[in-house]
Amino acid sequence: MKENLLNAYERGFIDKYTNKTSHYPPELIINTNGRNLLSPLLDALEICEDFIISVAFITEGGLATLKTALYELSLRGVKGKIITSTYLNFNKPKVFKELLKIPNIEIRITDQVGFHAKGYIFENKSYSTMFIGSSNLTDTALKKNYEYNLKLTSLDNGEVIQYFKSQFFKLWDSSKILDENWINKYEVIYLENANENKILELLETQNPYHNDNRDLSKEITPNIMQEEALDSLKNLRVSGETKGLIISATGTGKTFLSAFDVKRFKPKTVLFIAHREQILIKTLNDYRDLIGGDHSDYGIYSGSSKKVNAKYMFATIQTFSKNKNLEQFSKDAFDYIVIDEAHRSSAESYKRIIDYFEPKFLLGMTATPERTDGNDIFALFDFNIAYEIRLQKALEAEMLSPFHYFGVTDYIVEGKVINEKSTLYQLVDEDRINHIIDKLNYYSYEGEIVRGLMFVSSREEAINLSISLNGRGFKTKALTGLDSQEERNEAVKNLERGQLEYLITVDIFNEGVDIPSVNQVVMLRQTESSIIFIQQLGRGLRKHKNKKFLTVIDFIGNYKNNYLIPVALTGDKSFNKDSLRRDVVEGNLITGQSTINFEHVAKERIYKSISKAKVDSLANLKKMYLYTKDKVGRIPTLMDLYHDKDSMDPMIILNKYDNYLEFLIKIKEVTNSTENVHNKILMFISKELTDGKRLTEILLLEELLDGQVNKFEFQKKIRGQGYFMNDSTMNSIIRMLCLEFFTKQKKKKYQFPLIRIDSDEISLSEEFKESIKNEDFRNQINDLFSLAHINSKSYNQKNQLTLYEKYSRADVCRLLNWETDESSTIYGYKTKYNTSPIFVNYHKTEDVDESVRYEDMFLDTHVFQWYTRKGTDLNSKINKDLLEGYQTKTSTIHLFVKRDDDEGAYHYYVGEVDIDIESMENTMIGAKDNKHKVAKMNFILKNAMEYNMFRFITGSK
Repeated sequence: MKENLLNAYERGFIDKYTNKTSHYPPELIINTNGRNLLSPLLDALEICEDFIISVAFITEGGLATLKTALYELSLRGVKGKIITSTYLNFNKPKVFKELLKIPNIEIRITDQVGFHAKGYIFENKSYSTMFIGSSNLTDTALKKNYEYNLKLTSLDNGEVIQYFKSQFFKLWDSSKILDENWINKYEVIYLENANENKILELLETQNPYHNDNRDLSKEITPNIMQEEALDSLKNLRVSGETKGLIISATGTGKTFLSAFDVKRFKPKTVLFIAHREQILIKTLNDYRDLIGGDHSDYGIYSGSSKKVNAKYMFATIQTFSKNKNLEQFSKDAFDYIVIDEAHRSSAESYKRIIDYFEPKFLLGMTATPERTDGNDIFALFDFNIAYEIRLQKALEAEMLSPFHYFGVTDYIVEGKVINEKSTLYQLVDEDRINHIIDKLNYYSYEGEIVRGLMFVSSREEAINLSISLNGRGFKTKALTGLDSQEERNEAVKNLERGQLEYLITVDIFNEGVDIPSVNQVVMLRQTESSIIFIQQLGRGLRKHKNKKFLTVIDFIGNYKNNYLIPVALTGDKSFNKDSLRRDVVEGNLITGQSTINFEHVAKERIYKSISKAKVDSLANLKKMYLYTKDKVGRIPTLMDLYHDKDSMDPMIILNKYDNYLEFLIKIKEVTNSTENVHNKILMFISKELTDGKRLTEILLLEELLDGQVNKFEFQKKIRGQGYFMNDSTMNSIIRMLCLEFFTKQKKKKYQFPLIRIDSDEISLSEEFKESIKNEDFRNQINDLFSLAHINSKSYNQKNQLTLYEKYSRADVCRLLNWETDESSTIYGYKTKYNTSPIFVNYHKTEDVDESVRYEDMFLDTHVFQWYTRKGTDLNSKINKDLLEGYQTKTSTIHLFVKRDDDEGAYHYYVGEVDIDIESMENTMIGAKDNKHKVAKMNFILKNAMEYNMFRFITGSK
């Protein structure tokens, strides 16, 4: 440890080019380029055994980012201390109340004059991690603001760490203990200085896009995103198009965008169609504020009002789509028509209007075009997607309120975890309600008054939960589809006035309801779809003058659809299971100030759901395929699927079917199968090369499409372009494309080599050369090549293997330039061709024989404890080969680890390792009456494992 730290400090402060092995390097963190202080801070917090924090300023948002980690630490009995202050009266009384809710931290308040310290120390058994810099405990300082923070690692007897601790505890002893009496007194002082506090808060959390309280005396101007959309709409019309579709997340200003475009277009008449009159009233007012003109120019056309001569007409679909009403107007009565919630436009009522009128321009607006259920809304707008702004992009542009999402563990009632089959009795069990209240209290909300929405699974649950919560002092109301619009409107008003704390509903608030003041969304039901999840989340994402962030509390039971949670939160709709797992681990990488936090048990339930999810079912693949087809208006290519970020990863298709054409035949998109040779070649490229793990085969084939290639010239060119290349690699490429690398079974499967070699000259095989004369086949090949290029960007092509990417044993044989695929005989590890790949299944299943349930484990992020194969010790040939290759430096050891069997045949590459020679020993494993000899040793990773990957691999099953 000491030597590694010395090497790390030499690299960090003396010579960055040193080649000494080092771990725990000093690091300057600035909250730029996707890197922020929060992630390493949480990493250190989650594994510590004690912590002390000294910060001048704390906000509710900053505290929220740590609450899940602090909760998990409390379960382990880990405690910490925080010193903060009343410096400049920045800290709100509410934040001190929130601090008191956290059972495993002690808080003291210092009166030190000019206290402006920012320091975090997390202690472990043999070392401490320290963050010193400019970041207070605020969500802006941890994730957004341009800050300087230095991360340092020290042994316990380091002078700097000892001095920090001595000064901390000196201050601690002289500081006041935080309790309710102290808060009550501070609250009086704080309120007396309210105006000054507000100015300070704005300086800390300034947001140039925050314009909720716009001054209507000033001109309303479009924001950056709206400007881009307006330019796109203009270009669409310049190209001769008369229809366009805007896809824009809830709360991003679709209505104002349409008004801006109307203002620029200057139509004589406008028709705006929506499905609720209350939406029309607000839209009319927004249009009038922005465009201006006489009040008589604006009119509502609905069941209760039918102003037929308005220049700007706002109509409900239910009334306006009736034939007798439509026929009052000529087909060219409106120059510009806007269809709000355009995902509904495939319904007969909407189509009736679209088919009847002939406007100069038709604009559709929706947040969720996926809600088509097979109906093609894209065709209604001539496949013209003028602009898209989804949740992630909107958060990045600060058009929405940031949010802190907490995936919490739902309650176990009578030994059963809440799931989609739970009875009403279980859902409203007294202990579950106590559990819900505990979580609501702990994760809380921003501000002085809670204005919350609760989404539950049924009308009966909504009613019973409301009764139970009201009986415990809460102010709630259940709203269901049986309640009238007037009752719903009144309930919303009461929530906004503070007369109600929660509205409890099933799904009537999924869309069409605008309550910007909502500061807490509670999800007490399974995630039925990522679309509904985002709709319900969106109810709280509109900005409001009294809301700095939204709190989302999601009670995660044992639901089969839990895998849709990371799909919804991250916008990753590829349905790539590896991506979904990483999304859960790296949740705090969400854009802007927002954070995603999962309690440990909740996270494990999501992992389990991801593993069991049938994302590659034919029904799911067909659904996503048809969505992209509707978008592009033709049979999509693999690259179309890739570029459609709302669709699936095309590799899911290629991993399940021999090739894309087979899938198209399966879903009856095409009826004619291709020639056998075409099918075999497409299969080979799809299965072996398109993943992009080594792009050089593809690069060679691309050159061969234009003619013969000299082997040595190709090697020289590829090496010059920065790709990993040596004689062994070139030989491996040739053996791959000639099928010589493969087993007899695989050779029979692929049948046709792609190349032939004559001395040093390489050319396409006769079968491949003849096949590419077919235009359709050539296009399919080019499509696969393009996808391979895209996929290759995930891999460091300068190296044979890429850290933290997944490989099968066959991949490793190929990429380490083994002459043949020997994956079937690698029983955990094998030394050959100057390489020793080692494969470890980290969490063995319970049914694995006790005699082979080894204790392979990471001791920390850079040391891995490893056991040799059952029945072998240091004197066994297989282990002698391993050690001899390492000690003579003729062989490199590569470590591959998978979390558990749910990962399938693929292991994550965690890098080259050295052997700690002193750790080697012979030992015995197994049950008492069934012992087997093994050898045990520690591997030292040449690159310390990234903590997110470490946390994912080592997390309990």
